[in-house]
Amino acid sequence: MGCMRVAALSILATLTLAWLPSNKRVTSSNGTDLFAPSDGKIRGVNLGTQFVFEPWIAMQAWSEIGCEGEQSEYDCVAKLGQAAANDAFAEHWSSWITKDDIDEMQSYGLNTIRIPVGYWMKEDLIYSDSEYFPQGGYDYLEQLCGWASDAGLYIIIDLHGAPGAQVAKNAFTGQFADTPGFYVDFQYARALEFLEWMATNIHTKHNFRNVGMLEVVNEPVQNPDTTASLRSRYYPDAFNTIRGVERELDIDRENYLHIQMMDSVWGAGDPHEHLTDDYYAAYDNHRYIKWDAGVAVSKENYIKTSCNDKVAANWPAIIGEWSLSVPDDVQESPEWEPYSNQDFYKKWFAAQVQTYEKQQGWIFWTWKTQLGEYRWSYRGMDCWNLWRSCANCDRWGGRGSNPNRSQLGVERRGVQMSG
Repeated sequence: MGCMRVAALSILATLTLAWLPSNKRVTSSNGTDLFAPSDGKIRGVNLGTQFVFEPWIAMQAWSEIGCEGEQSEYDCVAKLGQAAANDAFAEHWSSWITKDDIDEMQSYGLNTIRIPVGYWMKEDLIYSDSEYFPQGGYDYLEQLCGWASDAGLYIIIDLHGAPGAQVAKNAFTGQFADTPGFYVDFQYARALEFLEWMATNIHTKHNFRNVGMLEVVNEPVQNPDTTASLRSRYYPDAFNTIRGVERELDIDRENYLHIQMMDSVWGAGDPHEHLTDDYYAAYDNHRYIKWDAGVAVSKENYIKTSCNDKVAANWPAIIGEWSLSVPDDVQESPEWEPYSNQDFYKKWFAAQVQTYEKQQGWIFWTWKTQLGEYRWSYRGMDCWNLWRSCANCDRWGGRGSNPNRSQLGVERRGVQMSG
């Protein structure tokens, strides 16, 4: 720990607010408590493609950056060259999620954002002779967290792209690696350095004051044998690293960051297995029924499954990703296409929300897309008036009632639940 961190502590320690919203009150700069209507439950959206670009979400924006035909940020930067890539991605970072987006989220009654980031945001971790990633994203992250804090949103920062890639051939890691290369000690060391840096920024920078949770890796391989060292070494070391920052900064235990890992139900093993201190541990699960081969594809079965789903084994757990998307081979069929089947999608949305709020809450994937339909886009659901009439389960004002805008952000009607 250098002198600069200790000096920052003396100025900014009182700004630290790391918690779950059920533990402490979080308000906007004008005093609005977005968690009052939810009794502290998380209702949020992911900011997909802001700092870790997934081309399928926004092909037009990907093309405008100059990345058309490339599979990941790594590939695109290698193609464009560093200087051109930095300029192009800076334009994207400044325009994909803006302050207007944050204000719109708040107006809908949302109270949380989850921000996927890559390890390369700490630029001295990048191997300059063999890795290619855009530079300059950190300033945009800090600005974005400032807007969200002003709006009263709770913030989760998620290490979405891990060194070496935690899964193969997936752009959400920032690269399209042939094999997952994360599960070795030297890559863990790079990730730990990222977590140390991010925890220090969160606890010493005013704009990060509403960041209460740091997720140490997104969606590891769903194979407990492959992830054995993740559980035995990386998770305990991640705790020790983050808590070491907090002890050196003399952070009060009540203001520690929640440290988030994927829940046992995810399939990468029990994250708690080797932890000796799980104070302020939190858990994440992602529930995409479209990819669950064990769920028969029918509307009735989807709603029944969602109403009775076991989505977590650890506590506290957040369903950190989910959507209304259905299997690719049926999604455009007359029975499933989104516009003539809105009644089903309203009910399915409500069924999922009701189940996920039996846990700590939910975060929809994602805020917006360029797909031209709403099943992956919370903002798109509003454009099609979908969630205005479905998000009001009994706990949100009662079937048939119309909660006022101060409760939910907009007027909504109740939905008859089935299943």
